[in-house]
Amino acid sequence: MIDSENDLVEISVSYRYAQEHQWVIQGITGFLSAYYMEKPGFQIRRHYDQLETGVHIWLCEIPAGTSVPRLLRRLQADIPPSQIIECPPQTTEQLRYLIDAKSENTP
Repeated sequence: MIDSENDLVEISVSYRYAQEHQWVIQGITGFLSAYYMEKPGFQIRRHYDQLETGVHIWLCEIPAGTSVPRLLRRLQADIPPSQIIECPPQTTEQLRYLIDAKSENTP
């Protein structure tokens, strides 16, 4: 957490999904940039690749009370079929949402 007004959240893309759909990194970056213009207080603090896993990460500062799942559902409408996996905070400093390819068992 940053302060009582804002939270930090990681939005990430798996290596597998990024390889299957090579344009999604640019598409998600564009979506988040447009969301910045739409939502006061939203900001991308850092954008990087995690070299050891190949995961692509956007560290976002979001206003308190922002529904990240709703933001991600809007994003999913603009990208190829995917699943969102919520990673518990103990594995990262911030809550992380991982965008990954749909598995065969996912509806």
